[in-house]
This record gives sequence, structure tokens and C-alpha cells, in this order.
Amino acid sequence: MSSQVYIAFDLGAESGRVVAGIYDGQRLELQTLHRFPNTPLRLPDALTWNVLRQYAEILQGISLTVREHGERVRSVGVDTWGVDFGLLDARGTLLTNPVHYRDHRTDGIMESVQAMVGADTIYDATGIQFMPINTLYQLIAVQQQHPGLLEITDKMLMMPDLFHYWLSGTKVCERTIASTSQMMDSRTGEWALDLLRHVGLPTHFLPEIVPPGTRLGKLRKAVREETGAQDVELIAPGSHDTASAVAAVPASLGSDFAYISSGTWSLMGI
Repeated sequence: MSSQVYIAFDLGAESGRVVAGIYDGQRLELQTLHRFPNTPLRLPDALTWNVLRQYAEILQGISLTVREHGERVRSVGVDTWGVDFGLLDARGTLLTNPVHYRDHRTDGIMESVQAMVGADTIYDATGIQFMPINTLYQLIAVQQQHPGLLEITDKMLMMPDLFHYWLSGTKVCERTIASTSQMMDSRTGEWALDLLRHVGLPTHFLPEIVPPGTRLGKLRKAVREETGAQDVELIAPGSHDTASAVAAVPASLGSDFAYISSGTWSLMGI
């Protein structure tokens, strides 16, 4: 087969990179095409992510890859750090700048929630470590500090899901990034609705959770026109950067890890 190219965007808390996976049917070659800083913004009310700059870098990365490899580019996928999110209204408009997990808005909230419902109850439902930065506590901070904002929110999208939405128009939450929220049921892989209602959070804005490898559709027309990408599909990788890192380890992890598959690139359509 002629070689095919798959674009991976890896956004960490301090920097991002664009990697082209070039696959000839037997061998995978990785080519880093673009790197950029990921610097937060200190606004009067919060420490936030410069999310529009991040998205502009993603578009530039697609453009650079298409310029280098042309019609061989087959798919795109984004992974990021965990826990942070954007809130969209019914028209798909971003309501506020996504807040950085190092912001102090969650100070004391984890402890108050544990006192209300019990740490054992939370852990039994979600199975992940307790950190004040988890999405669960960030949303309670939003509810307390910005009354009414969650009520007008139509969708909450974790950071890679937000970029996937801007690229394709599809609003879903990939499972590995959902798992960082402390809001996903570790047994079912769905939202822990009983827990969320117990802590007093609304649930109407939660998107469908989908497994890594889900095909999210073609790039939007505006993205195709800006980047030159034509027949390019958006495919959700293990969207939490740690999940993608584990998936890339050259080892057999067994059926219990089937949701991350046999490698990040296999989730990209190879």
C-alpha cells in the first residue's frame, strides 16, 4: 500500500506538539512537524487557558501536515491533560474561557463534598484518586461561584472533546478523558448520575461517552477551507494524554485494557 499519514495533536499543560504518523503497511514512522508553548492567561477572575491560541495552533498543525503530505493525510485526533473543560450554550458557543486546573477556585470544595456524601461513596462510584482539581469539584465551584451558569449550559466538553467539536461539529466525550473527571462510573463507563445528583449537580449538559477509536466524522467545511485538508476524518484517540502514552507502550496489556486498544495509532484509523 502507499503510505498513509495520521495527525496526532498532543497537548500538555506546558506545551503542545503535532506528530504525523506515516504508515506504509508494515512500518510506522513518526515525524514531529510543529511545537508550541501552552501558556495560561491570568485574567481578573481566574487563571485560564488560552483556548483560542491552542485551537489556532491545531489548525496550523493540520495546514503544515497537509502542505508536507498532501492527500495522504487520512485522519486527525487530539489528546490533552485531564480534568479541565469548556461549557457551551445551545448554539455551541463557548460560555467562558476554560479555567486552568491550578486556579484556586476549588480550594476546600473536595473536603466539603467528602463531608457531605462520604469519600467511600465517591471512590466506590468512580474508582479514581481524590484531587481537588478533579472536574467534579470544579463544577461544584462553578455552581457556587457563578449561579445560573450551569443551568444555561447545553454541553460540557472536556478539553480534547472541545477541540474535536470545533474541528468536526460532533459533541461527545471520549471515555479515557471522562475517567479523569471523577464523574464516570468505573464499572459501566457511563456518567455516575446518582453520585452527581447526590452532590447537587445538574446532569443535563453531560454528552454521550464514546470509546477511543470512535469516528467523529469529517472535518468541518470551514476547517477544510482554512487548512487545505480534504478527505480527512476526525477519530477520537485515547484523548487523555496518559491513556495515549499507555497505549503506545510496546507491550501486551491483556483484554482488561482493550478500551485503549493495541496502540494509539490503531485508534487513529490505521
